[in-house]
Amino acid sequence: MKTIRNTKFTLLFTGLTAFLLIGCSKKAASTGGGGGGGTVVTPPVTVKTDVNMWLTTPDQSQLLAKQNVSLLFNTTTNSNTTINVDSTTTYQTIDGFGFALTGGSAYVINAMPAAQSNALIKELFATDSTGINISYIRVTLGASDMSAAPFTYDDSGPDVNLQNFSIAMETDLIPVLKKIIALNPNIKILACPWSAPAWMKTNNNLSGGSLLPQYYSVYANYFVKYIQAMKAQGINIDAVTPQNEPLNAYNNPAMLEVDTAETNFIGNYLGPAFQTAGISTKIICYDHNCDHPEYPIYVLNDANANKYVDGSAFHLYAGDISALTPVHTAFPNKNIYFTEQATFSTGTFSGDLNWHVTNLIVGATRNWSRNVIEWNLASDPNYGPHTVGGCSTCQGAVTVSGSAFTRNVSYYIIAHASKFVKAGAIRIASDASTAFPNVAFQNPDGSKVLIVLNNSSNIASFNIQYKSKLVTSTLNGGAVATYTWK
Repeated sequence: MKTIRNTKFTLLFTGLTAFLLIGCSKKAASTGGGGGGGTVVTPPVTVKTDVNMWLTTPDQSQLLAKQNVSLLFNTTTNSNTTINVDSTTTYQTIDGFGFALTGGSAYVINAMPAAQSNALIKELFATDSTGINISYIRVTLGASDMSAAPFTYDDSGPDVNLQNFSIAMETDLIPVLKKIIALNPNIKILACPWSAPAWMKTNNNLSGGSLLPQYYSVYANYFVKYIQAMKAQGINIDAVTPQNEPLNAYNNPAMLEVDTAETNFIGNYLGPAFQTAGISTKIICYDHNCDHPEYPIYVLNDANANKYVDGSAFHLYAGDISALTPVHTAFPNKNIYFTEQATFSTGTFSGDLNWHVTNLIVGATRNWSRNVIEWNLASDPNYGPHTVGGCSTCQGAVTVSGSAFTRNVSYYIIAHASKFVKAGAIRIASDASTAFPNVAFQNPDGSKVLIVLNNSSNIASFNIQYKSKLVTSTLNGGAVATYTWK
């Protein structure tokens, strides 16, 4: 991954802030807070409402906090901007929202005391109302730059028969994945490598270089052995991409894989190897920035590769999120995915909240993406572990320090969608607005979800219209809210 976009800072939760977190109030002790006496506060009377509202403000005074406000649909009109939500016009199915569970993420989570680690995993992945219901994760096939050191699953070669292949070194990732699957057996897992084994590459190094053509078949079998090994551990890999950021050879690990090479690898080696082995794992091409949509189009234009490819994956360290739609238009029967975007230590909560909600939660899904995955799930207070030359400013959705953790801005970016938009939901029509970027969904149970950002610096009101009735809501400048109704 690259360090180009906005950043964020660590949020420390105590007292009232922790109390306000919906689904997180029971976790207040995880931030180091303790019990104690004090004045007993009588909770306010719950008001009658047609629409439930959860709010995050840029000053962090409200963090995924359920609002006790009366939002009743009526026929009264006004001059506010109106977002019309139309459930009769439908778009793509949603697979989920979540994060990359890197080796470093798994390490810091697994290093926590068992009770605190289990509580954190439950808050992130449980499918009940207590957590944020992450439904899609990305794991690395071997090391990423957010691992303590680079490695693959067969580093002693040449080993053309892959006799030394093993995932046994994943002593943190596999236990964490098993706990996640126990909470949500239907969670979708996307896996991708940062590099092939060095002995398969032109430069005999885990950073840079390209895959040697004589090892295309061996590397395809490497993927097969990985999927089979994970399945033996009870872990189903829903999809793979052949290479993370195939046009970025400068990370550690990293590997260059141009469009002609990926097309050849998928069409003549990886796809047939999966077919021969009876593997149903999806193959998703590209997995890189929005500035080169011609790359996935090239892959999909190849008839041989096309028959094995489920769709295309994108990042947004360069380019514009609107680039997803022309790829969908060119190949409407192929899926679109958004698989990585980081927040960094040099940014601001308000800036990252605005940019990521606008471009990813709203922008990616309004441009046909079935998912949104942020990078990275968890890191330590020094933004590690990471490889030498890897990302030294990537901040996790949570920062883990000993037995405690704090929730950072990407936690809330994803939670505003993941907690409410269920796997299998369908994106439905809602009026586009520059002032109030928004996106709407209908869950499998028929409930509606609307996510709205006030894109100005001033407090502003707007209307939600559904079936000819209106409800008016007000948001502070830069605030984001999720609205739900039946």
